[in-house]
Amino acid sequence: MSLLVDRDLLALQEMRQVVGKAKEAQQRYMSFSQEQVDQIVKAVAEAAYEKSYELAVMAVEETGMGVAEHKKIKNEVGSRAVYESIKNEKTVGIINEDREKKLVEIAAPFGVVAAIIPTTNPTSTAFFKTLISLKTRNAIVVSPHPYAVKCTMEALKVCEQAATAAGAPEGLIGCLSYASMEATQSLMTHKDVNVILATGGGGLVKAAYSSGKPAYGVGPGNVPVYIEKTAKVEKAVSMIVDSKSFDYGTICATEQAIIVDKQISSAVRRELQANGAYLLNQEEKARMEKVISPVPGKVNPKIVGRSPAFIAGLAGLTIDDSIRIFVAEETEIGKDVPFSLEKLSPIFALYTAEDERHAKQLCSRLLDLGGRGHSLSIHTEDDRVAREFALDMPVSRILVNTLSSVGAVGGTTGLAPSLTLGCGTFGGNITSDNITARHLLNIKRMAYGIKEVDIPRKGSIQVPSSPLVENKETDEIVRSVIAAMGKSAQVDVKEVSQLVSKVIEQYSK
Repeated sequence: MSLLVDRDLLALQEMRQVVGKAKEAQQRYMSFSQEQVDQIVKAVAEAAYEKSYELAVMAVEETGMGVAEHKKIKNEVGSRAVYESIKNEKTVGIINEDREKKLVEIAAPFGVVAAIIPTTNPTSTAFFKTLISLKTRNAIVVSPHPYAVKCTMEALKVCEQAATAAGAPEGLIGCLSYASMEATQSLMTHKDVNVILATGGGGLVKAAYSSGKPAYGVGPGNVPVYIEKTAKVEKAVSMIVDSKSFDYGTICATEQAIIVDKQISSAVRRELQANGAYLLNQEEKARMEKVISPVPGKVNPKIVGRSPAFIAGLAGLTIDDSIRIFVAEETEIGKDVPFSLEKLSPIFALYTAEDERHAKQLCSRLLDLGGRGHSLSIHTEDDRVAREFALDMPVSRILVNTLSSVGAVGGTTGLAPSLTLGCGTFGGNITSDNITARHLLNIKRMAYGIKEVDIPRKGSIQVPSSPLVENKETDEIVRSVIAAMGKSAQVDVKEVSQLVSKVIEQYSK
């Protein structure tokens, strides 16, 4: 027990020291010019890119998740692709000026960024968050996932060495070496931390939003993929299987359930098998359900990012090396339906839709189960269908005719390269954007007067008297008219008076 207490105390002490150094370094970094900042960012991006494969191997060895060759691609997106997307952005001093409106925009950093890193993408996310922090003259303090401390620390070491060699203040990039939840919680509430970038499980993201600090968090991504009847089936299925098997499904934007129009369902099944899918029978499906979710409503962490061979062993199935994913036909959706959950592994549910309307219902129910605000994938040759889904679905990204996993992070699309994907208010997030450098900037605005305005003195405005006839005068006029009409007139004086007043009011406008 004393060892545990000592470790927690050491973790807290380390966190305070790292944050203190980061704050001091950031204060010095504030005086750096745009040119100096850009030199540092470029040096870090190049160093990270060079170590992409080495760190990918280290991540797989430490976490047991994913494929080194695929994690290399993630590292390349998190380093070079992110750099290319932000390298020309102005982030120092005056960044924009509208001479017509006499409006000047000035960039100011947030300060110290607390970055929470997931076990699924431990090195690529570290690269990405470091680059966007440095580009905006922020310091960064990273809290690694307990199962990925070594590889995350090594990634940060690569970044730190490159940054200091390029002239950055020491301490600008910090990393917590102790895996301590208490230290992570204290980091998020530390008085010198200015913003939180939280990528991880729902509980951690909720803690970030509850910290009292500005925070960017991401929600779960139970991504449906709809293969509409006009889709090029062969190409669509090939991309879907490639996407699902990419790094064994560890990207949160990876497809989780296939919805296929019944007109092409047979063709889709054939193509799935041709691309290495193992179609589970009912008995095998039942066994796999217990592997996916031993406890109802919760996904087994042992399957996350693991190979088909490993998962087959847990389910008591015998497969060969040609199998890339598992697929089971499903009709139900719910927390007690394992195949309908976000599995983060090479396991698919397959739903058959009667028509486009039914497909929308299935997609909506899957998103409501745990993916609202994140992403939806669709394969179709009918742009009307794609646009209709984009308008109707409660998601922040709609990926059309591409790999959802890689497309959502900007690998195959024009979206901003990012390893933190906002889910908007659909998913309880502050933004629906792919998080990037601009999200770590305060924009100050200097505005010159361009309009003249006369401010009246108190009491200088005289309210004119109403031109309307007073009600009492109207009543007297109505009574005299009725008296002239004789006793036979059955008229309500008050009612006629009100009608006359309304007529006068109408014509006096």
